[in-house]
Amino acid sequence: MFISPPDGTGGLKRVREIMVPLEAYPRIGIDQPLREAVAVIEKVELEVGLRRSLPRVILVFDGERDLAGLVRRRDIMRGLEPNFLVSQPMEYQKKAFDVAVDPNLAVFSYDRILKGVRDQADRPVRDVLQPIKITIEADDHLMKAVQEMVNNNLAMIPVVEAGEVVGVLRSVDLFHELAQLLD
Repeated sequence: MFISPPDGTGGLKRVREIMVPLEAYPRIGIDQPLREAVAVIEKVELEVGLRRSLPRVILVFDGERDLAGLVRRRDIMRGLEPNFLVSQPMEYQKKAFDVAVDPNLAVFSYDRILKGVRDQADRPVRDVLQPIKITIEADDHLMKAVQEMVNNNLAMIPVVEAGEVVGVLRSVDLFHELAQLLD
């Protein structure tokens, strides 16, 4: 339930009550290759309460406890685009896949794209990471988290306590709490 009893907590749940603990959330080192980020996202399934979900974001650390940023699935996909496509104007990129292809040449094109993707997979995660815009304190009210997520267009916020990252608050979990409020 979203509203808690009047016990001095201010009446609302705190972020710590619904966050995913850091040790349960997928993370990767800043110098790891994109192929490793793909592997992490593909094999991790989060279970929060009785609900399961796939992560959309990986936390990126520089060292053991220093949060450097985060990587979304779309950042990884962007990072895997072959150089020969990325270096071209967007109009060319769209046209490259909007033509009738001679079936005898299709293998060549596929091989070239596959090679380009595999080459990019060795790039370090640091090349595509997103900086952390906002963090939230573990003892903050959930409504503060709602405001931060909405105002900053975020799907996840790292949760800190005493200056250290202790978990993450995902919009899916926060939304679930709002849904409970409406029941």
